[in-house]
Amino acid sequence: MPNPIGSFLVDSARHAGRSCKGGWKVLLTRGPSQIQFWFLALIIGIASGTAALFFRKGIETFQAFLYGTDDVSQLRTFAESLPWYWILIIPICGGVIVGIILDRMTPDARAQGPADVIQGAALHDGRVNIKAGVASALSSFITLSSGGSTGREGPVVHMAAVISSWVSDRIRADGITGRDLLGCAVAAAVSASFNAPIAGALFALEVVLRHFAVHAFAPIVIASVAGTVINRLEFGDVTEFMLPMESSLAFYQELPAFLMLGGVCGVVAVCLMWTIFWAEDMSNQVVAYLGIRRWMRPAISGAMLGGLAIWFPHIIGVGYETTSDALTGQILLHEAIVFVALKIVAVAITLAGRMGGGVFSPALMIGALTGLAFGLIATPIFPEISGSTTLYALAGMGGVAAAVLGAPISTTLIVFELTGDWQTGLAVMVTVSISTALGSRLVDGSYFLSQLERRNIHVAAGPQAYLLAMFTVTRVMKPIDADRGATEEACWEKVEQGIYLGSGATLEEAMPMFDKTNLNFIPVVRLKGGGEAPELLGAVHQVDALKAYNRALAATAAEEHS
Repeated sequence: MPNPIGSFLVDSARHAGRSCKGGWKVLLTRGPSQIQFWFLALIIGIASGTAALFFRKGIETFQAFLYGTDDVSQLRTFAESLPWYWILIIPICGGVIVGIILDRMTPDARAQGPADVIQGAALHDGRVNIKAGVASALSSFITLSSGGSTGREGPVVHMAAVISSWVSDRIRADGITGRDLLGCAVAAAVSASFNAPIAGALFALEVVLRHFAVHAFAPIVIASVAGTVINRLEFGDVTEFMLPMESSLAFYQELPAFLMLGGVCGVVAVCLMWTIFWAEDMSNQVVAYLGIRRWMRPAISGAMLGGLAIWFPHIIGVGYETTSDALTGQILLHEAIVFVALKIVAVAITLAGRMGGGVFSPALMIGALTGLAFGLIATPIFPEISGSTTLYALAGMGGVAAAVLGAPISTTLIVFELTGDWQTGLAVMVTVSISTALGSRLVDGSYFLSQLERRNIHVAAGPQAYLLAMFTVTRVMKPIDADRGATEEACWEKVEQGIYLGSGATLEEAMPMFDKTNLNFIPVVRLKGGGEAPELLGAVHQVDALKAYNRALAATAAEEHS
């Protein structure tokens, strides 16, 4: 006689197994809308926030060791007392190490950053290259520790993307789930870096995912809060910068001055971006002309930075000490103007030398100095209706950073959360809106999107521009003599006329050929070296290409509006 208790236990175990399997399937296919996904978002938020914290603490510890100071927040002041040769040799040694790491671990000897994260979200189902990401994190860590004039936020964002990519690969997440996990990781990293949970969540949505879909909001907020908790467990509930009490608008008649400041900030931000791109192009030409080996490039930039830092130690590192001095009005007019120019040059040298690091902290420093200089000029002209000059520094900080990032919403909030000053919202919002509007018209949306555009990746124009690059012609082609396909004779006739596509081509290359030739199909061939005849693989038809494109557009629209 069968045991009823045993049968019950067996049936229960089977039911539990089916439930777990079904739950896992739901997580993979419809994860962002399920509560189970929120727990995964929490885990990624904790991991990314912890990684951001250790990255920051590690840089501070290594900086303290290299420069021999106990307080890295006063690094600029301490560096003024160091021997000149020590200031020079530290970034050179750092550059050598960075060059070796990138040369051996990355295909192009380049440290990756937020632009690659945006590309991963748009084109690679929320994934980034993990090996190159580890190399980029190491190189940025060495760069920032040894005096590189960039920020730590860009590397932290990419490092978080590496964590989410690893998780997505392990669970075999689809595109929507992978992108939302990426957003969770980025939000946690930003919030842990700045103690800014609101800005962290909006940064992930506004800059990385580039949509505000409801299904992504809850898990990203959970991860952002987790990152903030990690930060506050270590540093407490304190703001990054302390402002003087006097920081409010004197009269609303002062708002036109902040409109003008927005225009100035937009121009300064564009100058920063153009200078970085020009320096990178010039560096590429010099390296190619002189035959300089890849691993030597960061060392040369380190030597240039060290030489500049001997006279102007303000350029060393992220520059938070100088930013704080600007926000508290402790810098003179001529000093502010000179420091803006020097920081732009130093950032361009660092990034052109491929030393690693981000642009957000430099943009904050340049913006604060720009705003302070503007305030020191503007307030004496109309003293009876002018507020504090430090208010202009605060607004300028947001204006330049927003134009560089192309993120007016999250930048406005991050300025408030960095300073704890929510009473100056009108001034900051006006400045940010004008600077972003101006800057986005002089570059391709932002610094990150302009980087991608320079690599011929058209994310700035939206899905209708970059989705074609996601499909290789081999994915949509038909074999020869298939139903309603092209015959072999017709394909070879087109090949002899020079009308064909390589096996690695994408629909981005195919569609203009269809428009130009007015053909219904184009042969796809695999080219061989040594003068051998190409191998005919098949033919891609215009109808099939349009169907694939339309399906991708529909899927993207559904994701962004779900």
